[in-house]
Amino acid sequence: MSAIDQLFSELRQSKKKALMPFVTAGDPNIETTEAILRALGDAGADLCELGIPYSDPVADGPVIQSSYQRALESGFKLQQVFDLGKRLTGDAMLPRVTMVSYSIIHRIGMETYIKKAVEAGYSGAIVPDLLVEESAEFAKLCKASDFSLIQLVTPTTPRERQVRIAESSTGFLYYVSVTGITGERTALPTDLVDNVSWLRGQTDLPICIGFGISSPDTAAQLAPVADGLIVGSAIVRRIASASGKENVVRSVTEFVGQLRKAIDDAT
Repeated sequence: MSAIDQLFSELRQSKKKALMPFVTAGDPNIETTEAILRALGDAGADLCELGIPYSDPVADGPVIQSSYQRALESGFKLQQVFDLGKRLTGDAMLPRVTMVSYSIIHRIGMETYIKKAVEAGYSGAIVPDLLVEESAEFAKLCKASDFSLIQLVTPTTPRERQVRIAESSTGFLYYVSVTGITGERTALPTDLVDNVSWLRGQTDLPICIGFGISSPDTAAQLAPVADGLIVGSAIVRRIASASGKENVVRSVTEFVGQLRKAIDDAT
């Protein structure tokens, strides 16, 4: 059982919903990223999604695109993600997954990426640009290493295809709440609850909702229908707005604490 499987099993037993903050690795520098990751557990997060900067981001809105650009301009290298993971391994840390373009995995090799990620303490990977038709080999390698392959389902994904994606995924399913790119929204689609409810009937995997969750109020609306909530742009924006490592960590953890309270109160 992977760390992600264990986490969701424990959350279901305690009737809690997962809170997953997204943080861009190396924005504004890897030291600040490490400080944030070390603080998230006490703030109320359950697991963390670490975005690997990429020059051609997939489905990311301007806030996360800008964070990738800042990290790359500051000299970010992929090896820093693995080195960071090793520094955190052994601590009482949250499970961590990477959000990574398949082109990065392909460049260094599927087996190499999984080996390096597992050795660095990562529990899985969200791969937004890996087509389900081309995922079989990588999914097989991930299962052999007890490394979760998390894939995305969108509002426009045909239902037959949603089932295929669920069958080739492990850990949890990432349900994209809106059509379009990442970013904060003040309103979410009216059919979101029905769509997630249908998908829940097709798979035993936990379903986590991401894209568009901008505030404690939005989180509270979605918490009853999701197994977990992923919050990205609203956190990345706070990292960009604060100055200095201590202020960045304080801004992020205060917001995560507000999200945690809203989710718990709603469920």
